[in-house]
This record gives sequence, C-alpha cells and structure tokens, in this order.
Amino acid sequence: MEFFFNAADDVVDDALSGLARIAPVRISERGSGMRLIVDRDFDRDRVAVISGGGAGHEPSHAGLVGRGMLAAAIAGDLFTSPSVEAVLAAIREVTGPAGCLLVIKNYTGDRLNFGLAAERATREGYKVRTVIVADDVSLPEDVGARGLAGTVFVHKIAGHHAAAGADLDAVADAAEATTRDLVSIGLSLSSATLPGTAREPRSPELGLGIHNEPGVSEVAPEDAAQAVAMALEPLLKTADARHGRDARWAVLVNNLGGCSTQEMGVLTDQVLRQLPEGRARIAVVPAALMTSMNMHGFSITLLPCDDATEAALASDTAAVGWPGAASVTEPATFAPTPSADKQPGGGGRDARIGEQIRAAADALSAARSELDELDASAGDGDTGTAFDRGATAIRRALDDDRLSTGDPARLAEEIGDVLARDMGGSSGVLLSILFTATAAALADGRPLGEALTAGIGRMQDYGGARPGDRTMLDALSPAAEALTDGSLAAAAAAARQGADATADMGHAGAGRAAYVRDDALAGIKDPGAEAVARVFEALAG
Repeated sequence: MEFFFNAADDVVDDALSGLARIAPVRISERGSGMRLIVDRDFDRDRVAVISGGGAGHEPSHAGLVGRGMLAAAIAGDLFTSPSVEAVLAAIREVTGPAGCLLVIKNYTGDRLNFGLAAERATREGYKVRTVIVADDVSLPEDVGARGLAGTVFVHKIAGHHAAAGADLDAVADAAEATTRDLVSIGLSLSSATLPGTAREPRSPELGLGIHNEPGVSEVAPEDAAQAVAMALEPLLKTADARHGRDARWAVLVNNLGGCSTQEMGVLTDQVLRQLPEGRARIAVVPAALMTSMNMHGFSITLLPCDDATEAALASDTAAVGWPGAASVTEPATFAPTPSADKQPGGGGRDARIGEQIRAAADALSAARSELDELDASAGDGDTGTAFDRGATAIRRALDDDRLSTGDPARLAEEIGDVLARDMGGSSGVLLSILFTATAAALADGRPLGEALTAGIGRMQDYGGARPGDRTMLDALSPAAEALTDGSLAAAAAAARQGADATADMGHAGAGRAAYVRDDALAGIKDPGAEAVARVFEALAG
C-alpha cells in the first residue's frame, strides 16, 4: 500500500463524500453519472458563480464551494473535464433569475464542455456569462496560456461581488478584469502520481501546468531560495511589463500537492523576501489550493491589488478550502529576556575536581561511536553524539575557567546551565534538571549522595521514568545509593552493574526504546545507562 486510497476508480467520489461530511454543501448522488457540489445555503436571488474541471486539483474546485465563493462546482474524472450534461445540471441546480457566471480554465476540454453547456443553458432561458482564466506566463505568446492557481483569485473576487448582491454583468466584469491582470507560474521537483500508476521519473521543471504535463524547461535549483528566484524572474518580467514597476500585488503561493507545511512556509518567506520591497500588499495564507495530485512543487500568482481587491480577498466565506488572506509586513521581532547573569565561575577552585570532571568529559567523547551504535538499535542513533556535545561544552567551560570547581553547590548549578544550553535533546534537559536540583540540595547542606538522590527524584518527576525502565536511571540510581554509603569507587561499581543489567531487560518503559519490540533490545545495553557508568568510572579514576 503506497497511498491511502480504496479502489482507484472510487477516489473522486470518496473524496467528495469526505468533503460533504464537513463542508456546507450538497453533492449529487453516486450513480448519477455526475459529480456536482453545490452550496446548500445558496440564495438563488444572487448571481451563481460556477466552476469546475477535472478532479485531482483539490481543494479546487469542490472545497471552494460556499457563501462568498462558488455556488457550485463540477468535478470530472482525474484530470478530465466534466461532461456538458454535468455542467448543465449544475447550472439548473443553483441558477435563479440573477443568472450565473461560469469560470473556465483555459484547457480545450473545459472550454468545449462548459461552453456548450452555457449555450444550451441560454437556450433554456438562463442568463449566463463566461470568463476564461489563462494566467500561465511560461508559454510562448503564440500558445494559449493555461489556467493555473490564479483561477482561485477569480473564484474569490467573483464570489465576493455575487454575495454582496451585484448583478451578473458586474460580477462577470470583475471576474474578467481579474483574469486579464493575473500572472502565474509553477515549478516542481517531481511529476504527479495518479492512483493505480507509478510516479513518472522527471527532472525538476519550470513552467508546468496542473495536469502532469511537462514544464517548458528543466531546472536544477540548489535550494528554496534559488527555486523561487527561478520562478519569479519570468513572472515579474511579465507582470512589470503589463502593470508597471509600481504595482502592488496580492500574492498566492500555491502548493501543487506534495510540499510539506514547512516547505510552504519557507517558500512563502522567500517569495515575500524576493519580491521588490513594498510590492507585496496582501498574501493568501500558503496552502494547497489548485493542486496536481501529489506533485512536489509550487506555483506563484500575482494580482494587482487596490483597496477593492484587498476587500474582496479579505471578505468572509464559508468555503472550507479558502485559507484566508493577510496583509504583508516585515516580521515583527523582539529580544527575549534571558536568565539573569549568574556570573559562572564565581566560586572557589579545586584543581583535583577539575581534573576529574575533564576525565569524565573525555570518557564520554571517547565513547561517542559506541554509544551511538547502542542507540541505533532502539532510537535514532544519536545518544553518543548528544553526550559528546555536552562533554565538549563542559570542557570548554573548564578551559574558560567558568566552573566553580571548589564550590560543589555552585558547580552543580553551573554544569546544569551548560548542559541545558549546549547539550540539547531530552538527555540534556534531564541532566540539567538533575544537576540543578542536586545543586539546590547541596546548598541546603545535604551530603553529595543525598543531594544526588534528591536530584534524581526531580528528574524522575519530570521525565516519568523509573529504575527498571531501561534508562540512565538504572545506572544513576544505584550509583547515588552507593555514593551515600561509600566512595566514588563503590558508586562506579554500582553504576557499571546497573548499566550491564539493562542488556537483560526485555522491555523499555520510557524513551524511544519503549516503542521498540522487546526482542530487538535483547542483549543490548541502554546507551544512557552506559554513559552514566562511563562517567562514574572516570570520576573514580
């Protein structure tokens, strides 16, 4: 199983059924031969804005049905225009005396099927106007531009005027003006995958459509910034030629289906950074709006934006697929308040303690590869790397004379601060809690073994693990107990025994190892417990 589909032939109907369970729409019955999605609350006294096309572009067009956008959408099979009868049925379902506007993307199948439906509806007495969206700027002038994600702007602006009560001519004129002004271009790292087929290997391409057709040129961007620059260059060249260099833009960064949320955030940041300063006025929240199944790519659309356009794009809609739009500003920043300067290293010095701490840090760094290998059996193989990072930070603090080696309470607190800042990961935070709580107990006059036991208790409270859960506690707890009654040598022996015992623990009760099968852990020591044992052995000399 590669995708979460059922039967390939049922993908479109299943997706529409899922939409209808959460959106304010009605859908045509399965088996009718048509896939119609209509606004269940539509006021037939308003102009009906209708759009559609082949499926595979979700949430367009069905997810854009709702008050303030589309009155109806018609879906065909994947990347295949709906039939004339389906378009005509949608017109009949939602069109009242105010008439309807058909929004058509510039593809032959859509133009023919929607066009014939418009002619037949007119003969039946309906008032119908059409607008054809051709916003792709990547093709030569002698080739008809394709309709891309700019279609969504047409849906929103026409739907806004229709919802406000404008007549058919006003709605259609606003849509036509929007269509004339739109510019769009797409870039993708991969082709799309249709249900039941294998993904076609394809190099990254610039200037592609939304039906898995190849782009106009192969590209090789090294990162997101370069990909955006490649797309913006021809886009701005056309936009500035049409509208001048002073035009301010409404910006739409569209996910073609395969980009993660993080990628869309990075792409949006780059688009708004790279557009000339002050030119981006309003931006649609980055989202998948006109997809090409799971194509790993994006498209950028620019639309000149005045007060009326901004109001239309910012107006309310019940369509669940519209993510909203927001004014574009420079990121507002602030300086976080750091912890008060504790003047590290302000306490006394004890050269012997410093040498012991350095020996422990060196032992952890030397064990990095072995600890990583142990962790690879149960986690992501980075325990040794994390402990080495902490050890390196401790050595640096020693070199910079920032540790109060002659003041145990202050030393423990300083080590906790270093680990919290520089070690990172769960282990770094847990060890910082351990040292910070131990420092508090030492400051209260408790002996080292008792103070360490108190620190372990606080670490358990926050971390949730207990001895026997196959964690560093299985070495740390017996070491603290031995330290209370004996010497560092006794603590080191207890830690070693505890660490070795984790190899025979069949089940992990905490950490990533808790998600690993028990048989996969057999005979493997816990890397955190092993690290603790190495520390005590180094401290004991």
